[in-house]
Amino acid sequence: MGTICSECRDEDAVADLFVKALQLHQFVYERSGGWVGHRLLFGMPTLLLHSVGRKSGQSRTSALTYGRDGARFLVVASKGGAPTSPAWMHNVLAAPTCEIQVGRDHITVVARKVLPGDPDYDRMWATMNEINHGRYRDYQKKTDRPIPVIALTPNR
Repeated sequence: MGTICSECRDEDAVADLFVKALQLHQFVYERSGGWVGHRLLFGMPTLLLHSVGRKSGQSRTSALTYGRDGARFLVVASKGGAPTSPAWMHNVLAAPTCEIQVGRDHITVVARKVLPGDPDYDRMWATMNEINHGRYRDYQKKTDRPIPVIALTPNR
């Protein structure tokens, strides 16, 4: 049996801890009705995206860092730079009308995938990368797939 370098174990432990912290954050956000949780651990604005699983048909909730572009809410389908997109993105593209919770406010929105080449992409990407302290740029370096911005437009 091979050994794992100490740096790898440390990175894995930090990643596991971060995932657990995010799960706790989402739990508190949901259970408090939005009274607590709008700001993520590091002060980043967070919304809850409520969607329906495209395969399961079950309700799904994802806590996501967001930005604003006029009336639109922006989220990034980065999955930490993984080679595949997150399930929540596929869910909202299959059923674009969904709901977000921002603090205590519930808003019906329509989702649209924005990719490089779209005239709005560079502006939206820059907004989101700044909010996330350059992490999205780092995630993009880890993957060959273009990381999309998902624009969530209120359905009024």
